[in-house]
Amino acid sequence: MATPHIATNLSGLALRLVRDKLLSPAEAERLQGEAQVKKTPFVTQLVDSKKLDSGTIARVASSEFGLPLFEVGALDLDQAPIKLVDEKIIRRHRVLPLFKRGTKLFVAISDPTNLQALDEIKFHTGLGAEPILVEEGRLGALLDKALEAADQTLIQLTTGDDFEGLDIISDDDAPAGADGGEAGVDDAPIVRFVNKLMMDAINRGASDIHIEPYEKTYRVRYRQDGMLHEVASPPLTLAGRIAARIKILSRLDIAERRVPQDGRMKLRVSKNRAIDFRVSTLPTLYGEKLVMRILDSAGATLGLDSLGFEAEQKRLFTEAINRPYGMVLATGPTGSGKTVTLYTGLNMLNSIDRNISTAEDPVEINVAGINQVNINERAGLTFASAMRAFLRQDPDVIMVGEIRDLETAEIAVKAAQTGHMVLSTLHTNDAPTTLSRLANMGVAPFNIASAVSLIVAQRLARRLCPTCKKPVKIPEPALLKAGYKESEVHDLKLFGPVGCDACSNGYRGRVGIYQVLPVTEEIGAIIMRGGNALDIEHQARKEGFPDLRASALKKVRDGVTSLEEIERVTNQ
Repeated sequence: MATPHIATNLSGLALRLVRDKLLSPAEAERLQGEAQVKKTPFVTQLVDSKKLDSGTIARVASSEFGLPLFEVGALDLDQAPIKLVDEKIIRRHRVLPLFKRGTKLFVAISDPTNLQALDEIKFHTGLGAEPILVEEGRLGALLDKALEAADQTLIQLTTGDDFEGLDIISDDDAPAGADGGEAGVDDAPIVRFVNKLMMDAINRGASDIHIEPYEKTYRVRYRQDGMLHEVASPPLTLAGRIAARIKILSRLDIAERRVPQDGRMKLRVSKNRAIDFRVSTLPTLYGEKLVMRILDSAGATLGLDSLGFEAEQKRLFTEAINRPYGMVLATGPTGSGKTVTLYTGLNMLNSIDRNISTAEDPVEINVAGINQVNINERAGLTFASAMRAFLRQDPDVIMVGEIRDLETAEIAVKAAQTGHMVLSTLHTNDAPTTLSRLANMGVAPFNIASAVSLIVAQRLARRLCPTCKKPVKIPEPALLKAGYKESEVHDLKLFGPVGCDACSNGYRGRVGIYQVLPVTEEIGAIIMRGGNALDIEHQARKEGFPDLRASALKKVRDGVTSLEEIERVTNQ
């Protein structure tokens, strides 16, 4: 008897069903064509046609592709990372994220040949998509339940009482939003939603909240450990109301949407703890983007041990700030932790017998016992004018947020030379180039050599999660290229990220990487004779002061962070 003709355009599961004589070639071709027209998965079209039950289809797919059937009965949907995948992809392809392990997202799917779904998930999430076979009937019920729960998220926020008691205070200590505003802005749903965004960010240890409108979507991202992660996708129709609510809390003009605005608010989370938020708005193509910087003063009271200083670096820093005069400079890119380092030093110096004043743009961390000044250049209050005023106020310690110009640099140098301890920041890549930068500004070499006591160049690297980090084997040529010595590579035991419920992609928290360079007599002599950054770097290495890369490699060797992470942050 002749083998029946099988249509050449059949593939995947449809072809297997025909070969197993569960479908005729004509039926399979028709159902496959209908699925393509309707833009639905083939399995969904097959179940809807009632030609085969979903259990039979699942068993055939399991046998054909070697995938075990997943029992979804015990699945806790509350723990499923549904928000990682756009709802449109979930509905269109009938897939459901089940759990995430490291850089892989495991996805429930009834047709493992639906490669388009897996490719779209990989493209939109940046994660590898691993299919898990689930019976179509059970998957359909699970999808309905999951999407219904997702649709209710905002409603649950608006009806709960968890955030009723939050005390939000504006910068002038009047209750934020007390002046009313638009009637539709202060409605309870939006109030609770914004409160939850702020509380969740604090609880997760985020440093910033990004709220961003696009043409068809609206998203909220948190910056955790220096990396941005999407946490919510509110309906686009709420964009204006959410922006207006935050602007009212920050004492900004809700009617002005054409120019950027800056404001502040304070969230009192307990009787003894309040968190400051610095708010910035930016007009974009599809509405106002808002960024809320979380300023938690608790971060500046951790102490040197928590920052990541090595024992010798800690000793050099402590000795430098406890001198009666001189200048200590922190340097590095934006977001490298310079402010926390300086405030850690200020807290060590903050005593009843010292007069401490700071000039910042803006003040990020409020500390009792320190006189803090917000720079206002439009009103004529610049770093230079603030420092001149400080010197008439009998100071012991002065902190200036950033040395931006020659005038500020010269006043800071003179203050350091006349019996004051001066702390400040500069935006340079490492310690040796900081000294060259001051010379390029126009500060006399003699003044640099006599005023500057210590330079701290720094970066922030993500800490490996102690719960799930695993040993990794890295080829010796790669270790040598990274900067390890040939004598070290044989016995190195390095670790890499994995990812678990206690961390974010294998990392939890951050640690500082430092280059601590005191201005010794020899380095001072190089500055005096007009030496460049390379000369200073050579002398620092000769005197045994490790550079940023050497400090970073030690953190990797100690199992604190990974080699790929220090490659990212040191950029060498």
